[in-house]
Amino acid sequence: MKQFKTDLPENYEALKKQANYTSSWRNRLDAVEELSKYKNEKVIDLLKNRMQNDTVYKVQLAAYDSLVAFGEDVEKPLPARFDIIKGTDKIFLRVKKSLPKDHSVAEFADKLKRMRLDVYDAYEGDKGAQFLQWLEERWAKL
Repeated sequence: MKQFKTDLPENYEALKKQANYTSSWRNRLDAVEELSKYKNEKVIDLLKNRMQNDTVYKVQLAAYDSLVAFGEDVEKPLPARFDIIKGTDKIFLRVKKSLPKDHSVAEFADKLKRMRLDVYDAYEGDKGAQFLQWLEERWAKL
């Protein structure tokens, strides 16, 4: 059986901030993975929050796996069936309208990243290698 540290990590506050950083799913995933070494009530609460509320399924699963390893009785999260961020089409439309009529999907992606990094990052993390193809399909339908 795996041994866990029961104290809080020295950098707990920084890891907590990183775990809740909306503009980078990778940072959140790194924080969850680091926190998974510490079986502590505060860590467990934070991991339950990430498992239930993170927009990126990979982060939810990492938190779930950590909680299960700790012996917590938790239900495995299900992937989102619809948009992971409410109002995605409205956000995309606002970005598209802010660009010249003949803009490219690359220009759209760049502007989305500048205007709404949180949205760009969440979908990039959720869609993985298919992200740009998915974004182009959504863009074409607007």
